[in-house]
Amino acid sequence: MHRRFGAAVTGAMILGAVAGAVAHAILSPARAADFAGGLVIVTDAFLRLIRMIIAPLVLTTLVAGVARLGDAASVGRVGVKALSWFLLGSLLSLAIGSVMAGVLHPGVGLGLPLPAGVPPAVHGDFSARTMVTHIVPASIAQAMADNEILQIVVFAVFVGTAVGSLGPRAEGVLVLTEQLAGVMLRVTNYVMLLAPVAIFAALAGMVATQGPSLIVAYAAFVGGFYLSLGVLWAALCAIAFLVLGRRVGALLRGVRQPMLVAFSTASSEAAYPALLERLEACGVPNRIASFVLPLGYSFNLDGAMMYSTFAFLFIVQAYGQSLSPAQHGLLVAFLLLTSKGIAGVPRAALVVITAALSFFKMPEAGILLVVGVDHLLDMGRSATNIVGNALASGVVAKWEGALATEA
Repeated sequence: MHRRFGAAVTGAMILGAVAGAVAHAILSPARAADFAGGLVIVTDAFLRLIRMIIAPLVLTTLVAGVARLGDAASVGRVGVKALSWFLLGSLLSLAIGSVMAGVLHPGVGLGLPLPAGVPPAVHGDFSARTMVTHIVPASIAQAMADNEILQIVVFAVFVGTAVGSLGPRAEGVLVLTEQLAGVMLRVTNYVMLLAPVAIFAALAGMVATQGPSLIVAYAAFVGGFYLSLGVLWAALCAIAFLVLGRRVGALLRGVRQPMLVAFSTASSEAAYPALLERLEACGVPNRIASFVLPLGYSFNLDGAMMYSTFAFLFIVQAYGQSLSPAQHGLLVAFLLLTSKGIAGVPRAALVVITAALSFFKMPEAGILLVVGVDHLLDMGRSATNIVGNALASGVVAKWEGALATEA
């Protein structure tokens, strides 16, 4: 990534917002929608390029990482440590979202009437069978075509473990896999050169159709959410400090670039290659980072989980409803489980929130209250996902005694 990449991204964000505001002011709603529709072509093309490289990149880096771990016992040990941290981070994220929504009351005062007979805006099936289909691959080719990250992880763990157990007999396979991973990282660098253009198009289209007043109307909600993210960042860093000490600061400084990419594109996936590279530069071995990160992208989306509780309670408050303490605890448990079953689903947080609204007998049409600003909030939660997974990789590397003494 070029050193001036951050400046280009920032400039694209500002120009996109200004262009969208001008279009909203001078164009009719129909023409503004056409304007935004033309820009969607650019953003769709960029996101398709990103999705094109995610599956092969995850497969090659994870196979190589697992193989470098060695035997199955090492894979299991690192996996247990990673999942333990993920569980802690998930519970912390959900709890902070619940507490902050209760303290800030972002939806109180809207006084919306309870709708009658409104169909749900988003549907989600969270049965045990559905969760299994998202985890166990029937075909690795289909899993890669559909970008089913969990299925790719399962396949890669099996293959990587087998390669590691064969030792010198599979050394050629391991070398080839690492070479392919390097090729995919270089392809990703080429794709990311288009990021400023895609960012300009995405923001210009959103502001053109919804108008700059959208942010003003949801000031309490958006501001409260980002304040809650700040609390979550502080809590995660404080816990990680107990393990990493002062290395926490160096680690966060090292992953600033991937955080900016995730924030600007509202996509954790877009930052995956850069995050992997920066973690290695910060002293986290590739065999650890390439194993923990794909798992984290499925099980450790701290920003998305905190958003689920915060947005759910915003909707509940907007309709003048409330939850009992027992229901708050049940909400955390419900979101902890359902958020793991839809990893890799676009706008997964919206699906989870709607499922929670249905489960608690709240107005499912309330999801429409947050859809309009979801992209703006997705920027913050995507960056938070990067922070959570970077800290997780550093903590697991430290627990394994593999974190380099010099970052």
